[in-house]
Amino acid sequence: MKQDIRIKLGNRIRQLRAENELTQEKLSQLAGISLFYVQLLEARKPSRSPTLTVLEKLSDAFAVPLWKFLKFED
Repeated sequence: MKQDIRIKLGNRIRQLRAENELTQEKLSQLAGISLFYVQLLEARKPSRSPTLTVLEKLSDAFAVPLWKFLKFED
């Protein structure tokens, strides 16, 4: 069974946060999105699908190109 892309995205955000030693709060500030939204995106059972604008804000906060941000490891 294929893993839900929203779960992959949450895992990717968590991974990049750890690599960059960022808290959820700091990431939310850097990306200009709410802490609650970051928490929803990282949830083990995500209920939100971010817009391209939010994905771009997150990739900018991590200082990685959007394509690289969305490159998931299987």
